[in-house]
Amino acid sequence: MKTPLVTYILSGFMRPHTMEEQYNAIMAQTVQDFEIMLWINLPKPEIEFPAHIINKCKSVVSNTDYGSWGRFVCALNARSQFIHVVDDDTIPGPKYLENCLETYKEVDGGILSTRGVIMTANDMRYPLPDSYKPVGWCDPNEETTRVDMGCHSWFFDKNVLRAYFAEMPTHFPMRFGEDTHISYAAKKHMGINTYVPKHPKDNTELWGSMRETALRYGEEPCAISMSAEANMGMNKYWQFVKANGYKTMLEEGQS
Repeated sequence: MKTPLVTYILSGFMRPHTMEEQYNAIMAQTVQDFEIMLWINLPKPEIEFPAHIINKCKSVVSNTDYGSWGRFVCALNARSQFIHVVDDDTIPGPKYLENCLETYKEVDGGILSTRGVIMTANDMRYPLPDSYKPVGWCDPNEETTRVDMGCHSWFFDKNVLRAYFAEMPTHFPMRFGEDTHISYAAKKHMGINTYVPKHPKDNTELWGSMRETALRYGEEPCAISMSAEANMGMNKYWQFVKANGYKTMLEEGQS
């Protein structure tokens, strides 16, 4: 069996209603050299995901809640050169994988996300709005843009997982930190930066997340960003990586 170039890591948690739409968007990609792994983190037995999608993917279904970090553990089983972890509220345009592969060559490696943040001088207040400038589907960028960390999806070489787990906390936080962690660990151990591929205003086919669905699904009550506890956790983890030497672009004189 041919080894795929990319392995998508999809997640099921509280949004069974988005799974088929997301699966279809991925199957419509212009680059077809991929396979799909599906991690279902199932805290409530009454939540049912579409069986025909589960059966079409290489699926892991848990009867225990392991939080949002489990997706990256699942990615260790991939056989591809590249990994693409995608949040369950993220519906990509048909050319986004093509965009990632081209951007990866352009930047000579990196963590690529559909949404990123460039921290301001108020970064210790993250994720409050004055702590960062957003880039990507939420604020389109015409050219590839370096950011301090990426959100919503992560495209990277599988070897980045070595750095990810070399720097892992003793106990994974449940609902926060995995997005901060990958940028921090890849920079610390591999010298790799995080970027948002171009999201041109006039060509949403290249986008990693469609604005309409991102806003609709991202503001649902089940969204992690809607949780005060998770937001406090995001701040705590950001302060953790800063205390461990992670410098923002502003501190490096890059923004």
